[in-house]
Amino acid sequence: MNHSFEINGKTQLVCLLGSPVSHSISPAMHNEAFRLLNLNYAYLAFDVNEESFERAVEGLLSLRAAGWNCTMPLKRLMYERADQLSDAALLSGAVNTIVNQDGVLWGDNTDGYGFMRSMADAGFEARDSHITLLGSGGAAAAILAQAALDGARAIHVFARSASASTRLIEEEIRRIHGKCACRLNLYDLADSAQLKKSLAESQALINASSVGMAPRTDASLITDPSWLHPELMVGDVIYNPRETLLLKTAREAGCRTFNGMYMLLHQGAKAFQDWTGIEMPVEAIRQKYFQ
Repeated sequence: MNHSFEINGKTQLVCLLGSPVSHSISPAMHNEAFRLLNLNYAYLAFDVNEESFERAVEGLLSLRAAGWNCTMPLKRLMYERADQLSDAALLSGAVNTIVNQDGVLWGDNTDGYGFMRSMADAGFEARDSHITLLGSGGAAAAILAQAALDGARAIHVFARSASASTRLIEEEIRRIHGKCACRLNLYDLADSAQLKKSLAESQALINASSVGMAPRTDASLITDPSWLHPELMVGDVIYNPRETLLLKTAREAGCRTFNGMYMLLHQGAKAFQDWTGIEMPVEAIRQKYFQ
């Protein structure tokens, strides 16, 4: 296999739009995958905010870019702008991956796939399971949609009441109920009695909130370790720190645990396949960037 990587007149552009993006690992990850597979693509990152979003999209269409990723704060704007949507994007109300099909923008949301694939790697089978999900932001919305699409039997969502993101989750639950057989319940995060009951019924607990992220690493939404049982798989979207207080508490309670580090890898792999039709060499990328 030729491992040269040289931009030329036939190189196809893919990129990341969002703000800020200078910290992103996505350009390194995707360009290495293109190099390994000898694919003539190049991935760049562009700092684009809400004000410049529409101009950026029009520019990429004019340039016939093959596709792009969107990160914060553009995922919901891209959902509104896309011409066609995958089930994951439709149900979550957000788009993080666009494929440009001759000027028709097909939108996908690979974040939920990335997390659920990480969960499967850790040994969890979503089909017919009961899941407790903490949070109501973009990560929670993506995971909720994908878990329902993957066949979860019931998902108990706990969110802070009366927030804008909670209202979006309520809308998402209505969309999912129209599409999937999954039973969805939305509870107030302050309802500790219900949280304890839901955890007792669940095979998995997912923290999709920012609680526990650096620098506030002393925080956790699970305040009583006795609510956790050894049959519970506990995952956290956070990967800084690698082991949040929630994961530490869960590990000490005998639970299997995993963090959000591989969510980024697998969501990128799904976007890569959306653009190229070829599987990303995930193991090589994992070894180089995710150890």
